[in-house]
Amino acid sequence: MNKPVESPLLAPAEVGTPRPHESAHLHVAGEATYVDDLPELAGTLHAALGLSPVAHGRLTTIALERVRAMPGVVAVLTAADVPGPNDCGAILHDEPILADGDVRYAGQPVFAVVAETRDAARRAAALAKDVLTIAPLPAVLTPQEAHAKGQYVLPAMHLERSTCDGGARAAIDAAPHRLQGRFDVGGQEQFYLEGQISYAIPKEDDGMLVHCSTQHPSEMQHLVARALTLRSHHVQVECRRMGGGFGGKESQSALFACVAAIAARRLKRPVKLRLDRDDDFLITGRRHCFHYQYDAGHDDDGRILGYELTMVSRAGHSADLSGPVMTRALCHVDNVYWLPDVSLHGCSGRTNTQSNTAFRGFGGPQGAIATEMLLDGIARSLGRDALDVRRANYYGKSSSNNVTPYGQTVSDNVIHDLTDQLELSSDYRVRRGDIAAFNATSPVLKRGLALTPVKFGISFNLKHLNQAGALVHVYTDGSILVNHGGTEMGQGLNTKVVQVVAHELGVSFERVRVTATDTQKVVNTSATAASSGSDLNGKAAQDAARQIRERLADFAARRHGGEASAVRFANDTVEVAGASMPFPELVRHAYEDRVQLWSDGFYATPGLHWNPATMQGRPFYYFAYGAAVSEVLVDTLTGEWTLVRADLLHDVGRSLNPAVDIGQIEGAFIQGMGWLTMEELVWHPKTGLLTTHAPSTYKIPTANDCPPVFNVRLYDNGNFEDSIHRSKAVGEPPLLLAFSVFFAIRDAVSAVGGHRVDPPLRAPATPEAILDAIDAVRGSA
Repeated sequence: MNKPVESPLLAPAEVGTPRPHESAHLHVAGEATYVDDLPELAGTLHAALGLSPVAHGRLTTIALERVRAMPGVVAVLTAADVPGPNDCGAILHDEPILADGDVRYAGQPVFAVVAETRDAARRAAALAKDVLTIAPLPAVLTPQEAHAKGQYVLPAMHLERSTCDGGARAAIDAAPHRLQGRFDVGGQEQFYLEGQISYAIPKEDDGMLVHCSTQHPSEMQHLVARALTLRSHHVQVECRRMGGGFGGKESQSALFACVAAIAARRLKRPVKLRLDRDDDFLITGRRHCFHYQYDAGHDDDGRILGYELTMVSRAGHSADLSGPVMTRALCHVDNVYWLPDVSLHGCSGRTNTQSNTAFRGFGGPQGAIATEMLLDGIARSLGRDALDVRRANYYGKSSSNNVTPYGQTVSDNVIHDLTDQLELSSDYRVRRGDIAAFNATSPVLKRGLALTPVKFGISFNLKHLNQAGALVHVYTDGSILVNHGGTEMGQGLNTKVVQVVAHELGVSFERVRVTATDTQKVVNTSATAASSGSDLNGKAAQDAARQIRERLADFAARRHGGEASAVRFANDTVEVAGASMPFPELVRHAYEDRVQLWSDGFYATPGLHWNPATMQGRPFYYFAYGAAVSEVLVDTLTGEWTLVRADLLHDVGRSLNPAVDIGQIEGAFIQGMGWLTMEELVWHPKTGLLTTHAPSTYKIPTANDCPPVFNVRLYDNGNFEDSIHRSKAVGEPPLLLAFSVFFAIRDAVSAVGGHRVDPPLRAPATPEAILDAIDAVRGSA
């Protein structure tokens, strides 16, 4: 026992500290272990997939003799070799592991080759185009075509609100002004640095260990067990980290985990399946592209009075997560705007393409951009600044204008003040005047400016997914080990969880370590998605650490006197009854007195409810807000453009880690910019083959695309709800800040016609799309 201290110890500053990523030192040294870095066990085999060369057809024969005869081939598996149901669908059972009977898209896996080496497996699998006999059938490739045929993966969804007789249609007809239009937004490849990979290892007594790069280990566990006709307790899925996910490894890692596990069980040898980048593109889905048709009525100030919107997504050949994606899209059409009378329709078109899936934002960006497009057009038709029209439609703070179309009250609305701050700090009004003067004297180069706001709902739409568990172990030397159900994909989740646990126990960051996500440690976990990783797992870890701290406090009070509530934990030291001791010393004494030094923690987000039939409820625990101002320079002769400056102000509540959060905001903004301006997916109109299936044809932003002036600030605002340390989610919401880039380009194109013509600019706004819009403006001016 040390001598008494005269002044109280201050609480540690772990939460709110801008710490580096907990694995940063491993990343830069090349020592961070991913699935493909794990030492291969003796006897490991490698799998590759034989893919359909046609988009739609009837599989008549598979001449596998040639494939089996290839050097190094050990086995070739087809749908007939799946022990259980031939299905890996995330929600509906409509997605075969290996094609059986019909082939639904070019790139669909038909058979799996298992060989002694990866190269041998790939060479044999490449024979697919020669050994598959497929009777072709008509293919549907676009959402518009699917919609025209009434071909959907799920029934259409409808969200309506009426504040007047006759609803949205009557409000539109009675409005002083009316605007109708169509708009298309493309999809987006996740382009994670680490591709899809699974490594399955047979264990004793029907056990199966699967190392999988996945955002959802529990779902992989359940699907692998189902495919093998085993129980969940037979299957262990482990993931230490991913080299990126962005939603692409939420459900779509299942096919690869299942194939590897099926092969491993059949051959009783470890099997690894690691995709080539081209095959990853050809097999897996991505962000849904959307087609929009809108009809709206508005007043002289640009306020929307009635609004009808039909959204049609390219779902692909199966449902996957298209239903939840469309639900979130419908629930984000309002963005930050009061829409009194709306009639919103969402259709998930069945197409003969890859089954589209989750991607950062999960439908929210596709829903919100439709209304931003509408308001931008309204502003131009009225000759007003788009920011003023947006402001005129902001949610208010009274019951007459602060309820969403799905019935949730916007009780934490900070968008007015946030916009005020950004407008002032970015010199928006001054720059608007400067740009008008520049454009008036510059016939070729045109500048554009836009300020766009964001409101993004945080929680899974399914209530039961909003739960998490964690384990915290304190060892007798005072070191701490944490395991939780979330997965680390570079976003800094583990870093924040370490900070939360260190803060709760009053110890240094270095004293805490996080282990790999493992279905044998924390069970029945939800996907690390919906921007909820820190909210859920941080709260669960805090709960576990708090229980240990309370046990230690009770023990310290019994041993040294005083009240347990007066025991202080800070700076790796425990203060009790006017004296202090090192944290490890108290832990050692507690162990000797048989105090439990480990605990499980649990958290379930309160207050959520949702009725999918009526599309009403409270699907979100809270909203995250933000706004961005972007300025671009467009060359009207080539369609090329440059982002000159970006000013971002984003609401993350009380930040757990400002360095991580700012990094997430910057990355999301650039990724969103890529989606809306350069990342173009193209399918061959006759063969249905995705022609942009490699970095040579599919372009993502690079460091050179970052603006020379890039101002990113955190909005000072504690969370209205009791989230983890009053922080807010940061993974997805900032992606919508990139709307400002797209609308700045649109503003520059509009300047070609003196802002008298609404530019028909599609997204992505590639140079070709920009030139098409410029030609249309000039032709109508």
